[in-house]
Formats: sequence, C-alpha cells, structure tokens
Amino acid sequence: MRDIALSSAQTASEIEAEAPRLNRRQAAKVRTRQKVLDAARTLFAERGYEPATIRDIAKGAGMSTGAVFANFQDKAELFEAVLAEDTARLADSLNVAVAAESTLRGRLLAALTAAYHAQLEHLPLVQAVVARSWFQPVAAEMRSRAALRPVTGVISDVLQTGVRENELHQDADIRLLSELVYVAYVGNYRHAAYDGWGIEQLTTQIGKQIDLILAGVLSRQ
Repeated sequence: MRDIALSSAQTASEIEAEAPRLNRRQAAKVRTRQKVLDAARTLFAERGYEPATIRDIAKGAGMSTGAVFANFQDKAELFEAVLAEDTARLADSLNVAVAAESTLRGRLLAALTAAYHAQLEHLPLVQAVVARSWFQPVAAEMRSRAALRPVTGVISDVLQTGVRENELHQDADIRLLSELVYVAYVGNYRHAAYDGWGIEQLTTQIGKQIDLILAGVLSRQ
C-alpha cells in the first residue's frame, strides 16, 4: 500500500521524537503532512468521502491546495492514508479491550464494542469506507484490505487464542470465522445509520451474532 500503513500510523511528533536526525525542512514536511491528514479526517468524518473536497481540506489545514498535492497524489490516496492511520490506532484500542477479558466470547465482544465506541461518532467516515469498497479499482481494494488488517488481525488473533486454549475446535476455520465476525460487525453500522441504533443496541446485536457464528465450532471440553 505504498507503505501508507507504516508511514501514517504515527503522529508527526512521534516521528520527530524517534528520528531526531531530521533537518528542519524534513520536520516541517512531516508536520505539514500530519496537518493535512488531520484536516482530511475531520472533513471525511463530518461529510463522508465525496462531499469533502481537496479545496476544503486545504482550507481546514490552513494551507494551499498545492501544499496538499505536494504530500498526496489525490484525494483517494489521502483517504487511504487517513484510513490506515485510524485503523492502526483503533487496533491498539481493541487490543487493550481484549487483554481485559478471559474468555473467547468476552474478548470478541469487548473488541467489537470498543470499535463501536471509537467509530460511531464518525459514522460518515465508516460509511465512506464501506461505500468506496464497492466502487474502487482492484489495486485500491487491495490497499484498503491491507490498511484494515490491524483490526481484522485482532479478530483472527482472538480466534487463534480460542483454538490454543481449547475453546474452539482444533480444526476450526479461523479465516472464515474471522471474516464472518468482521462482516457482521460492519453490517451493523447500517442500523446505526438508518435505525438510530446506539452502543447498547449494537453491542447486543453483535453479541448474538458472535454466539451464532461460534455455535458450531465451540469445544465441548
């Protein structure tokens, strides 16, 4: 994904702290890039993808459109960078939630509830991610999948732990189970968008879905 996931997972201040050898010009470029990302995230979260223009993003960052294009090829690349940065942060929150639980179901439910808490207030951004996944070139789809891997990886890791701890059958199809859980999680945002569901309803729904998905693969030991 053009190293977007790696380069945008840190804030500008973190990069400067870890790489003191940057000269002033390089450090300024890092700060500019982060300002553009922050402005883009705000607009994507407020308006979604299509209504957020490069001109408005530049205005929100307090710079020219030329400065935006000096850091990102186009709005699509900027959107991917925002997605990669946010997904990396979200994965950290999910891992914290998982660590506090002692059962397979508890870990999955805690992780996805933490995701809803983090993402629900930015529902237009979530909708933009889902909408673009249906209307983008194959290469862009592959990059999006890579950007989402930190989150889908948490789900897969939780299920793998379930196998190791004999909560799931040893021959459980982890890849399929992970996909089913993730699809259920994302699908529930439709209820948030169109039915006004909040955290409590989303958590109840995903809990029931987890139970159904895992019903045939739970260990009886």
